[in-house]
Amino acid sequence: MLVAFITGLLGSFHCVGMCGGIVLAVQAKHWQNALIYHLGRSLMYAMIGLLFGLFGRGLYVAGFQQYLSIFLGICMIGFVLLPTQNFPFLYQFYQKAKQLFKPLQIQNSFLSTFTLGILNGLLPCGLVYAAVFVAIATADAFYGASYMFLFGLGTMPMLFALSISGKIMPVSIRFKLNKLIPVFVVCVGILLIIRGLNLNIPYLSPYIEPYQEITSCHG
Repeated sequence: MLVAFITGLLGSFHCVGMCGGIVLAVQAKHWQNALIYHLGRSLMYAMIGLLFGLFGRGLYVAGFQQYLSIFLGICMIGFVLLPTQNFPFLYQFYQKAKQLFKPLQIQNSFLSTFTLGILNGLLPCGLVYAAVFVAIATADAFYGASYMFLFGLGTMPMLFALSISGKIMPVSIRFKLNKLIPVFVVCVGILLIIRGLNLNIPYLSPYIEPYQEITSCHG
């Protein structure tokens, strides 16, 4: 679970560029607004993690756990290597969705701020997709939700600091820090692949017993 927080922490430098404007808008008169916004966003991530954790559980029960882990690891690496310009529709959707958030930003109430955080959790984001891959690999609703929630918490320190200071990190520094994100995502992808190989290595690639449904007979 520490990986989830670190992923969010590194990814927050990317979030500053993508969501910095929204964060600055929700701070308004009270710093509590920023906290409520991040809480709403993290809770939405947790809900997403819960759903995809259940999905991964279904694949685990079907006996696809090893293949799932390898497949998701390959997807994470491919997501980093594949040029993002191949998906311009996601960027266009993101920009249009942000326009719909303006009424909530204007209201500046705790409820509207919390709602804004929840809706922002649904915005398309490559880093969130990478975290979802790991949530699926957990094959568990609780761990999937926990992973995504901690991922959301990891993004909070940088964005919360931004909301307090009202300043955006210089582009040159943000660009250098952003280079660490794909490296970290690839490393997590490699770990998922190794985990799925069933190498019987403690913690790194533990042996995964085939799922067997246990039934009891009462005479």
